[in-house]
Amino acid sequence: MIKPLLLSAAALMLATGPAGAQQSLERPGSAFVPQDNPGNWQTTITRTARGHQIGNPEAEAQVIEFVSYTCGHCANFTANGEPALELAGLAPGKVRLEVRPVIRNALDLTLSLLAACGDPSGFKGRHRALMLSQDEWMGKARSAPQSQQAVWGRADKASRMNAASALGLTAMLEARGQSRSELDACVTDDAAAKALLANGEADYTEFSVSATPSFALDGKLLNEVHSWDALYPVLNARLNPGAPG
Repeated sequence: MIKPLLLSAAALMLATGPAGAQQSLERPGSAFVPQDNPGNWQTTITRTARGHQIGNPEAEAQVIEFVSYTCGHCANFTANGEPALELAGLAPGKVRLEVRPVIRNALDLTLSLLAACGDPSGFKGRHRALMLSQDEWMGKARSAPQSQQAVWGRADKASRMNAASALGLTAMLEARGQSRSELDACVTDDAAAKALLANGEADYTEFSVSATPSFALDGKLLNEVHSWDALYPVLNARLNPGAPG
């Protein structure tokens, strides 16, 4: 069972899963068949009390994605599920997606602070950049000396900034156009860190999330749904009742 913030060096050594193939959206009778003239609701991004919302705020269906940046299956969903969901659900305004971080360990805290750093309109780009480079920076984390992992596991402002620099996270986001001073300020923001932990506790209390990624649909946690393959038929049934999956 996952509870927010497991601050041990061992928690940094998390396995990542292999990326799966992109799922086809061309299913007869599916509400997710791409439209000829899709909208652009995927560019509408706002900060929420516990994360970031992408899409039409008046969309018929609301999905919450509970995500850990050190979770391999979460990176898989970012690579394979989010583009499909964006194309067929977010863009035409049928679905709105709220991404909420789950803080499982000290690195999650650092990554979540960086993902939230800056204008909300840039969240999706930061989120994907950090997720899709997971193999690279997690490789560095695993190969770091145990003494350095122990420092990162403290999760205080100095250790968060050390991790962001040593793992190349700050440099990555700098290359995307953010300033080092902005990124350093975000990763050392203790108030923001405490808010992330409090939000995680609130989500755990409300939804009892026990694995990542997990998903809630219209305010209810979906049982045993942790991938696009599992989420797709649930969303299809929600948006197109009676249609084949």
